[in-house]
Amino acid sequence: MAKAHNFFAGPAVLPKPVLEAAAKAVTNYKDLGMGVVEISHRSKDFVEIHDQAVADMKELMGLGDDHHVLFLSGGASTQFALVPMNFLHNSADFIDTGRWSIKAIDEAQMFGNVNVPFSGKDNGYSAFPTKFEFDEDADYVHVTSNNTVAGTQMKVFPETNAPLVCDMSSDMLSRELNFSDFGFIYAGAQKNMGPAGVTVVIIRNDLLEKQKSGLPTMMRYSTHVKKASAYNTPPVYGVFMVGQVLKWIKDQGGVKAVEKVNEEKAGMLYDVLDKYELFKPHAHKDVRSTMNVTWRMSTEELESEFLALASEHNMYGLKGHRSVGGLRASIYNACPVESVKALCELLEDFGSKNS
Repeated sequence: MAKAHNFFAGPAVLPKPVLEAAAKAVTNYKDLGMGVVEISHRSKDFVEIHDQAVADMKELMGLGDDHHVLFLSGGASTQFALVPMNFLHNSADFIDTGRWSIKAIDEAQMFGNVNVPFSGKDNGYSAFPTKFEFDEDADYVHVTSNNTVAGTQMKVFPETNAPLVCDMSSDMLSRELNFSDFGFIYAGAQKNMGPAGVTVVIIRNDLLEKQKSGLPTMMRYSTHVKKASAYNTPPVYGVFMVGQVLKWIKDQGGVKAVEKVNEEKAGMLYDVLDKYELFKPHAHKDVRSTMNVTWRMSTEELESEFLALASEHNMYGLKGHRSVGGLRASIYNACPVESVKALCELLEDFGSKNS
C-alpha cells in the first residue's frame, strides 16, 4: 500500500525511521525477549531510555542544569490547570490568540486573577501584535506559540519581567528559539514529538522554587522533578518514541536544519494559496504558521469537492477544525516535502480550473 499523505493536526505524521524502530521495539527491545511496552519503568533499560531522551531534549534546546525535563501524562490540557495550581499566587497575564489560549484562561481563573492584555477575538484570531502591556506584579505571563485552529504563530515572543510560560504543543522543536528565556514550556507530544499520551514539561529552577505549598502530591511539579518523571508509572512507550523522534531531529542536523525545511514547505504552500483568488488564507502574513496552514475557498461546496479530490489522491486530514470549518494542512516536522509538493500540485490544478 502506498504511504498516505498525512496532514492531520494531531495525532500526526511521524518520521518513518521512528515508526520502524517503534515497531521493532514493541515486540523485542534490545533482544531482551520483551517489548519496550513490557519492561518496568524502574528497570535499567527504561532509565537509559528516559535519561537519553532528557539529554537529547536539552541538547536540541540548548538548556543546562537549571532546567528540568519531565515526561507526564494528561496532555497539555491538564497543564492548563496544573500551571496556575502551582504558580498562580495572585495574578497572571494571558495572551489570547485562540482556542487553546481560551481553555488555558478558563482553567487559570479557578485559581486566581487572570488579566488578558490582548485578545484576538475581534479579528477572528487572524492576527496579534508583537508588544503588550503586562501587569508588573503578575506571577507569570502565558502565551501559546502556535494556534492549530487559526493557523497563526507567534514569531516574536514578548519581553517580560515575570516568567514566561508557553504552550508549545504544536510547534515544539520546529524552529530555533532561545528556549532558556522561558520559565516553563509544555507540549503534548502528538503533533511534533511522538504519539498521544505523553506531555513534555520543561521547568526552570527559578520558577519551580515559587511553587505553592499544600498541593496534592501528584499535582506538584516538584514531585515529578525529584522522581525523574517516575513517581508513578510514566507513559513508557510514548517516552521511548519521543526519544526516537529526538534522535531523528539530531540526524537531520538539529532544530536549525528542521526549521529550514519547515520554512520551505510552508513557503511553497502559501505561494499557491496566494496565487489564486479562490483561496483565502485565514492568518495575516506576518503571523502565518509554518505548522498549520489554514484557508477557505469561495464556497463550502468547492471545499467539499476539494476534500473529496484530495482523498482520491491519498491525502488525509485536510478538513479544518470543527469549530471553524474550511481547510487546514498540518505540515509538522515529519511531514515530507514530497507530501507538500503533491498538495501544492493538486491546489494548483484545482485553483486554475475554479478561479
